[in-house]
Amino acid sequence: MITALSLLASRNSMAKYLSLDIEATGLEEHDLIIEFAVTPFCTETKTINDQLSFHCYIKCPTFETLKPKLNEWVIKNNEKLIRKASIDGKDLQTLKKELAHYLTSPEIKKYFPGDIILFGKSMNAIDLPFLNRDLGFAFMREHFSHRVLDLTSHVLGLIDMGILPPETKSGSGLMKYLGMGDVAHTALEDAVNTAKMYFKLIEKANAN
Repeated sequence: MITALSLLASRNSMAKYLSLDIEATGLEEHDLIIEFAVTPFCTETKTINDQLSFHCYIKCPTFETLKPKLNEWVIKNNEKLIRKASIDGKDLQTLKKELAHYLTSPEIKKYFPGDIILFGKSMNAIDLPFLNRDLGFAFMREHFSHRVLDLTSHVLGLIDMGILPPETKSGSGLMKYLGMGDVAHTALEDAVNTAKMYFKLIEKANAN
C-alpha cells in the first residue's frame, strides 16, 4: 500500500544532508558545547561520505571547575570527554573559522551544489539553540538552509502512524529497535549513526 509517508520518503530519496551532532556539558542554558561533528550523507545512494567529515573538540573550563554545575549523568558518563575538551579543545572563534573554511571548500561545494540542510537528532530542541548562541545567528543563516531535518520529529510522526513502537521515542530505544546497539555519545560516531538510522527508517516507511 502506498502511503503519504512512503511518497514523502520517495520524494526525499535524492536528498543530501549534513548530519550534525554535538556533545555538551548538559542541556541547560548555561551549558557548553565540548564536541562538534558533521558528516555528509545521501539518501539516494544510502552512503555516508566519511572522507568529508569535520570534527573537533571545543575548549571548556576544567572538569573540576565545571563539576558543581554538572548533572549526575554528565559527571558519570562525560568526565573523560570534558577533560579532553579542556586540554585539546579549540576556542569558538577558531571553530567558526575552520568550519567556514570547511563549508566553503570545493569538496563540500561540489557535494552540496545547493543549500546545506542540517540533519540531526533533536536538532530543533538541542543543537540549533546551542549553535545559534555560540556560532551566531548570522553565521548559521550564511552557511546553512533555514530548513532542517530533525530525526526525533520524524520518529514521532512514525509512532503516531503506528509504524514504530512508542519505545523508539528515545535515541537509545530507537538504536536498540533498529539493531544498532547503544548510543555512543561521541559527536562523530553519533552523527554517522543518526544518518544510518534515517536510512533504515526510509526503508521501513517505503515498506508500509
